[in-house]
Amino acid sequence: MTEAPDTAHTSVDHVVARAAEAAPSWAAAGRAARADACEAIAAALEDDGAAIVTAAAEESHLPEAAMRGELARTAYQWRFFADVVREGSYLEAAVDHPRDTPMGPQPDLRRMLEPIGPVAVFGASNFPLAFSTAGGDTASALAVGCPVIAKTHPSHPRTSDLVAAAVTRALESSGAPAGAFATVEGFDEGIALVEHPQVRAVAFTGSLGGGRALLDRITARPTPIPFYGELSSINPVVVLDGAARERAADIAQGLVASFTGRGGQLCTKPGLAFVPAGPAGDALVEAAVAATGGVGGMRLLNDGIQTAYASRVGGYAADPRVRVLARGTAGDDGTVTPALLETDAGRIDGDLAEECFGPTTLVARYGSLEEVYAAVSRLHGSLTGTVHHGTGEDELLSEVLERLRPMAGRLIVGGFPTGVHVAWAQHHGGPWPATNTLHTSVGATAVRRFLRPVAWQNAPESALPVELRDAAHLVPVRVDGRLQLP
Repeated sequence: MTEAPDTAHTSVDHVVARAAEAAPSWAAAGRAARADACEAIAAALEDDGAAIVTAAAEESHLPEAAMRGELARTAYQWRFFADVVREGSYLEAAVDHPRDTPMGPQPDLRRMLEPIGPVAVFGASNFPLAFSTAGGDTASALAVGCPVIAKTHPSHPRTSDLVAAAVTRALESSGAPAGAFATVEGFDEGIALVEHPQVRAVAFTGSLGGGRALLDRITARPTPIPFYGELSSINPVVVLDGAARERAADIAQGLVASFTGRGGQLCTKPGLAFVPAGPAGDALVEAAVAATGGVGGMRLLNDGIQTAYASRVGGYAADPRVRVLARGTAGDDGTVTPALLETDAGRIDGDLAEECFGPTTLVARYGSLEEVYAAVSRLHGSLTGTVHHGTGEDELLSEVLERLRPMAGRLIVGGFPTGVHVAWAQHHGGPWPATNTLHTSVGATAVRRFLRPVAWQNAPESALPVELRDAAHLVPVRVDGRLQLP
């Protein structure tokens, strides 16, 4: 049996020891068996979907429709990683046969990636399904053969228990080894997890402060391990003059929908929008003011986030650099209102260049693109950078994208950054503090975080993984420098 979902009274030592014991057999189960298990997990989540969605909506204060969409995304992720594992190119398999080279005789060399061992996954507050107990980190690690210990988020304990029960049931029915998946809860348990010598990597989605604290603990370990953190991102949007002239109202509507969607609690929320000075930009801002005024009060994910948001927006209102352009309609005492703020592009620095978690964005008015470029140079790394351009502005578009490129992991043209599709070509990451890694947490190559390369030299075929054997033809393999497909 795998661990039961409720591990509140089970020592972290015990849970990790079982994961370490399961690691070799889970890796050896093979790609097909693990892919089947991923699909079984997707089906189990869907089977329990009604109860999971109800609990997630109640605990997160997000609409049930949003939770149904997130459940669909979560199940899709599991099936997606099943396809990734079956296809096999993620292994980066390579074979170099013996030959003479200018360096002398070359031995037989074969290389591919293998799972690193038990992984700790910290659930996120803002995605109780897609980035939590059975979210993308858990799916990508389990799919490639790494046991997972999920640290559940305190904002949605009931949801986490229901999800963990579905995952456990699916793994049991798939014949997974005991210990392949477990959960722990509690602050002290989370610290013990990242410090445990048998945990081989940590994946975390959350605040910059929380991530930095965990990273410091990991760095202090006798044997440091990878920490894959998604932490803080302002996600700048640049609206060029032509775009503002041609479609001010559409851009304004899209911007407001993007920064208020799900209470502005998305890691890709556009927190800063550069809008040109002059009539076209004025029209865009006026449309954004009207749209913001029509958005009602919102209850955020938890009291801590709600208090922090209210404090931060209150600070903006008192800041002489900032103008409050609009507030949403007031709700009851348990809600916050969206806020549309404005400043000058030349003032973007310090706290005005930092993420504010919640339904607000800062419009930065600029007179020239040089002001935008100077402000961008003062921004920290982000998950995304977006540009809206108009007719005849293709060269300017390329120029602005090049300025955004060093500080963003995904460049968007003519859209908005919220909404991160799970796909082979997706990249969800960026320079610090967006993440502390070059890897993605969404898409096929998310599995790369939980793999390490191993090379075999002059090994007999019987000692090789089956994917590296000459006659196998099971996965794409680079043979003597040329890619060969199965």
